[in-house]
Amino acid sequence: MAGAEKFVEADNAEAIITRIEHKSRKIESLLKQNKPVEALKTALEGSPPVTRDERCKSANWIVVHRALMAIKDVEGMFSALDPEYYDILMKYLYRGLSTGDRPTCDQCLRIHEKLTQRAGLGCILRSLADTVNTV
Repeated sequence: MAGAEKFVEADNAEAIITRIEHKSRKIESLLKQNKPVEALKTALEGSPPVTRDERCKSANWIVVHRALMAIKDVEGMFSALDPEYYDILMKYLYRGLSTGDRPTCDQCLRIHEKLTQRAGLGCILRSLADTVNTV
């Protein structure tokens, strides 16, 4: 996790945005190949960006959101998703719920239910208590 790392200054935000754009292209390619779980893993890797710059966080959310919305088989997703992604996924689910967008909220709630069953309540607590690595 990024807790021990320094936050990136605004000067480096453009470099982060460039990495996120590269990640976005890779995710689109995976989605075209009908590999939504691989796309989600790619979206979650290196997330959240180690910066307080909201442009970076928003750009990364767009990438994660695209991958989340492509998931059709939630059970199948969890059989292929490593537990190391659970806490960061939970953070992004809460970000999705905060949008108020009906399709996004519906998808986030479906995934949240299964994630809580699989990872337990500790996953929720860790996501909410971690105020350093915000998404």
